Amino acid sequence: MQDGLPKPRRFVAIAAISAGTALTIIDGGIATVALPTIARDLHVGSSAVVTVVTVYQLILAMALLPFSGLGDRIGLKRMYQYGQLLFTVATLLCFFAKSLPFLLVVRAAQALGAAAALSVSSALIRSIYPTKQLGRGLGINSVVVSSSAALAPTIGGLVLAIAPWPWVFASAVPFAIASLLLGRALPEPRKHDEPFDVLGAVMCAAMIGLVIGGAESAVHGDSPIVSAAIVLTGVVIGWFFVKREQGETKPILPIDLLARPVLALSAIGAYTAFIAQMTLLLSTPFRLTHAFGFSAAEVGAAIAPWPLANMFVAPLSGWLSDRYPAGLLGGIGMGVSICALLLIAYMPADPGYFDIAWRMALCGSGFGMFMAPNARLIIGSAPRERAAAAGGLVSTVRLVGQTTGATLVAALLAMGVGAGMTPPLVAAGLALVAGLCSLSRLRPSIRNPPTEETQDVQPAQQTR
Repeated sequence: MQDGLPKPRRFVAIAAISAGTALTIIDGGIATVALPTIARDLHVGSSAVVTVVTVYQLILAMALLPFSGLGDRIGLKRMYQYGQLLFTVATLLCFFAKSLPFLLVVRAAQALGAAAALSVSSALIRSIYPTKQLGRGLGINSVVVSSSAALAPTIGGLVLAIAPWPWVFASAVPFAIASLLLGRALPEPRKHDEPFDVLGAVMCAAMIGLVIGGAESAVHGDSPIVSAAIVLTGVVIGWFFVKREQGETKPILPIDLLARPVLALSAIGAYTAFIAQMTLLLSTPFRLTHAFGFSAAEVGAAIAPWPLANMFVAPLSGWLSDRYPAGLLGGIGMGVSICALLLIAYMPADPGYFDIAWRMALCGSGFGMFMAPNARLIIGSAPRERAAAAGGLVSTVRLVGQTTGATLVAALLAMGVGAGMTPPLVAAGLALVAGLCSLSRLRPSIRNPPTEETQDVQPAQQTR
């Protein structure tokens, strides 16, 4: 089997994946700045219009793992391009949205398209790059993710300044078209004949949707009993789903991969790291505004060093992960982040821009050092025929972690401690868990599992 795509086809395929990743990240964050305008034009309340964002996030989280399983059956390239096409068509329908319910249906369709593409993107990266360059490829992808997330609000604001709100969503269409055209260079699809587990896919989506939806309703709603019932229903479905998946050879929820300690620790570490990251990033604007009197422009400028530092460190850490253990790099990264989070928690009483900026840059560097090697270990340690499942796991952990972080910040704000030093201290505790998970992977029994567990994995990947 050929190890990666030949040049120059590899570069075209990388451009296709980068455009598609930018598309999904930008569309997930760009709508936030348009919410007040949408609420005014559609004559709905502020609390109702927030569902434009939450519906997208919820559907995306629910669909990632089922779509990764479907991508294994119909071929990764085909799944990726179907997703881009669905997203493009749904985005064009935004121009016909004259009511909130119709817009929510369109956003759900956008999320399904984005999930189809995102669910197989990591597996495609593994097929595009040679094994020895996998960390570099995932590092570049991390840069695309962080830079797209940083640019999304700016792009949204610029579009709103010159055009109606539907154009905010349309601004992502060029990325979709570019990804579709360049996508012809992606690795050719290899279909598998196993039937798709429709019931398992429905149970997986229901489990994630009910647990996340119930948790968010507990924070934003006014009926704790109903919220608890929703979460409990999701947990019960999840219990039956996991029991059912244990008998599958290629389960939609990759419990076969999570049974390997090195992958389980990587997933737990990523989950807590994403919660920590979102907890800080969402709470910091409230603290800078309410406690230190920063303007909106000053808040944006103070936070900007985070993604900028991440853009430089992520590809470097990805390159290093091709040479050094991910457990060591991740442990160092989380150590740096913990120090930075404590420094952010105990900032001076009247901080200036530089006091905040260098702390944010240091923290972003630490998370950048952790994320790419961690993703490389998950993708690279899975058997090649389970690459799509591993990639779906990476994307799902990221999205669920970010959603959990947003819910945590909302809860802290509701308790009156979300605009102070509590969120960075909580984030530091979560980063400590992620760091310990990362360092635990350095144990020889975990880094080098029994041969029967890794017989389908290339030798070079077993010691990372």
